Amino acid sequence: MARSFTEREKENIKRSLRKACKQSWTQYGYKKTSVDELCRQVGISKGAFYLFFESKESLFCEVLCSVQEQICHAALEVIEEHKDKYGVAEALKLIYREYDKNNFLYDSDSMDFTILMNKLSEEQAKKIEESNRMSQKLFLSQPYLKFKVNANLAMSVIYSLIMNIKYKNILPHNHMETFDFMVDHLIDSLYE
Repeated sequence: MARSFTEREKENIKRSLRKACKQSWTQYGYKKTSVDELCRQVGISKGAFYLFFESKESLFCEVLCSVQEQICHAALEVIEEHKDKYGVAEALKLIYREYDKNNFLYDSDSMDFTILMNKLSEEQAKKIEESNRMSQKLFLSQPYLKFKVNANLAMSVIYSLIMNIKYKNILPHNHMETFDFMVDHLIDSLYE
């Protein structure tokens, strides 16, 4: 007979599964993260896993969207606090540092990420797409910020800056300092 969990236990187990998934995904990637190992870390049976998530992919989808949402909310707080282009610069620095901690956020062209995306349902893929658009809105929908350049160009520059994280290990100088330098010098060219 299957064990039943209290609501509090369910919340704690689900949170623990998300945390274990995030850690394992960052360290080993999607393919090498197994449901068995996640269950072992959390202390539940594999059968119990499916009480919380319909599949491994649904857990990964939830983790990805949750991390992106947390980053966007934190960045928005920074922008709201400063309400100018320098707030945007600080928000970009925050986003970059979060990407540095969570390599699955920028490793989207890897075979590992492709395997995950191919296994997602249409609904899950749309959820991830929506989550990706949330970050664009962050830089496009602030009434007190105005671009000096075409919005698509500005978004392309912002995206390119953040995606430079993929090359952090080959830069001859500290990648954080390099990123901060680029942001500090480009922000005046992007925003009034």
